[in-house]
Amino acid sequence: MAVIVQKYGGSSLADADKIRNVANRVIRTQDSGNQVVVVVSAMGDTTDELLGLAHNISEKPDAREMDVLLSTGELVSCTLMAMALRGMGRKAISLSGAQAGIRTDTSYGRAKIAGIDPRRILAELERGNVVIVAGFQGVTEDMDVTTLGRGGSDTTAVAIAAGLGAERCEVYTDVDGIYTADPRLVPHARKLEEVGFEEMLELASYGAKMNPRSIEIGMYYDVPILVASSFTDRPGTLIHRGADMNANVGEIRNRVRGIATDTNVAKITMLGVKDRPGIAASLFEPLAEADVSVDVIVQNAGEDGTTDMTFTVERADLDRALEVVETVAKELGSRGMVSAGNLAKVSIVGTGMQDSPGYAARMFRALADKSINIDMITTSEIRITCLVDEDRVADASRALHDAFQLEQPDS
Repeated sequence: MAVIVQKYGGSSLADADKIRNVANRVIRTQDSGNQVVVVVSAMGDTTDELLGLAHNISEKPDAREMDVLLSTGELVSCTLMAMALRGMGRKAISLSGAQAGIRTDTSYGRAKIAGIDPRRILAELERGNVVIVAGFQGVTEDMDVTTLGRGGSDTTAVAIAAGLGAERCEVYTDVDGIYTADPRLVPHARKLEEVGFEEMLELASYGAKMNPRSIEIGMYYDVPILVASSFTDRPGTLIHRGADMNANVGEIRNRVRGIATDTNVAKITMLGVKDRPGIAASLFEPLAEADVSVDVIVQNAGEDGTTDMTFTVERADLDRALEVVETVAKELGSRGMVSAGNLAKVSIVGTGMQDSPGYAARMFRALADKSINIDMITTSEIRITCLVDEDRVADASRALHDAFQLEQPDS
């Protein structure tokens, strides 16, 4: 009997009727001869409501207490789901992240899963239960509750699937798959039938609707991930290793698979630091110690022996990063620093672009023709990313989608 892990997002669980709809989908999966583990997010806007409540109580809520508070949203969802299934005559049990054996590090608000002990889940499956697990959470070695950050329920689901050796992980949300671009920005975006782990990791990291950590886990443990809608029965998008292999076979018309966008971007520049060995380490080590993740980095060396260091962070980390940079800038004798929070990333993603000349030039020409200024550029083997003004990100997405003819199916 195969084990299937299903994850349902907050929009799929927003009210009692939607919870019952999900329960019916779970029952159909079980009736097909599968053991089912269900990972749930908090209902609707519950997490945002809890965040608002916390900030009404305290200007700077304690990180540990905030995680305990936010974890309650998923507990509500999983208990209601268990009740719904029991009301339909099925055996079901709800488990918190701790009860499900999810162990994490101590980074409150953005913890990483350190390990999973699946014994409790396996025991409940053997008893014939549908196991409902609260996503987005785990516990430290000291049994303190932690949360995994935005999209953390995706990570919970894929990690559990890996720990159980599940046949696949199914992620159900309010969209019916992975598209060549955000359909809200590009109405003629096309749904992909399949996409490889590497391409999906780049798309997820730069704005597609999946948690990048979940893709990393799926790729490492080779867990196929289906992304589909909980509101229809239309086929979704399968993320799997075979799609990466298929992408390198034969003549491919267009190596660009999708356009990713991300508006959660802020930029900081430390100005006029004396250019000498160790400057980068002096800046980025304290940022790492402050748990600030840095993405795009550009260093500009001037003829006067000084350098400007520019990098991007998530907007939620901007204030914390500025505090660190202000201290470092004084220590290094910097002329000062500037920041901006009105930027967005737009990326083209596709396996094999590095070995095929012309993609960067085509991207830059498409943006230039729409008078879209490029602030910074960064690349990987399968991605080219430009930072642009946030108010031009929709124009940039449409321009690139058209330039690479992504509305046309792969030949």
